[in-house]
Amino acid sequence: MSATTPGTPSPQTVGALLREGGRSFSFEFFPPKTDEGERQLWQAIRELEGLRPTFVSVTYGAGGSNRDRTVRITRRIAEETTLLPVGHLTCVGNSAAELRSVIGAYADAGVRNVLALRGDPPGGPGSPWEQHPEGLAHADELVRLLRSLGDFSVGVAAFPEKHPESATLDDDARVLLAKQEAGAEFAVTQMFFEASHYFEMVERARALGVTIPVLPGIMPLTNIGQLERFAILSGTAFPSALEARFRAVADDADAVHALGVEAATELCQELLDGGAPGLHWFTLNRSTSAREIYTGLGAATTA
Repeated sequence: MSATTPGTPSPQTVGALLREGGRSFSFEFFPPKTDEGERQLWQAIRELEGLRPTFVSVTYGAGGSNRDRTVRITRRIAEETTLLPVGHLTCVGNSAAELRSVIGAYADAGVRNVLALRGDPPGGPGSPWEQHPEGLAHADELVRLLRSLGDFSVGVAAFPEKHPESATLDDDARVLLAKQEAGAEFAVTQMFFEASHYFEMVERARALGVTIPVLPGIMPLTNIGQLERFAILSGTAFPSALEARFRAVADDADAVHALGVEAATELCQELLDGGAPGLHWFTLNRSTSAREIYTGLGAATTA
């Protein structure tokens, strides 16, 4: 499923595209901090544009930073490419009035697809969540705000291995249901490395009445340093057997990259074979691994 044909404007919303059926393939970028980083970002965008993904998204920086840059890049994608952009919006550090201003900026840019997130604590992983005194406390409130201010297609986050602040996996499923009831049309998961975690999460959610598509979020690991860093940032467990495979080739950068692509491709294939509605790749603003995985999946990506 692709969003557009080259030379035509980006029409639909993500919600509408997912309701059409077929498989969704999408990529996520982050706003760079330097001119060189921005050059790298746009190179990745142009290289991935040729794959005609269903949509691409642009996240905030840590703690909700880089908000203005996120909006600017999302606008530029809408205006200068054939891609369908999804902007991010978090509650972190924003009053309700500031959130309305960002929503207005997205609307002015013609961006009608937004991923609504509570966001990580400003102090980083493990620190307490702090609500802005004039802001919102939960993602379902942000979904309602978006839906009240325009014809937005709103996506939300889902957590295959439980949100760090949730008491149980069932609580997580109830939170996802609340987001759907607030108006969310799709969800994208936190990264994970075992397909069973995704399928079990979806099963729990479906049992409670969640019907929206849940897209698995995939992070290809391409260097050893990412193992510890991503585990700390996301709270995601890394399979010991897979870690051992990475450690065995730790001194060979090319072998680590190849293994990362191989492992991610295997995970993606298992997810598609099990009925996942698509895949969402966290690219780290580089296209190589995502393109290699996409190619490795072959005919699955054209379904």
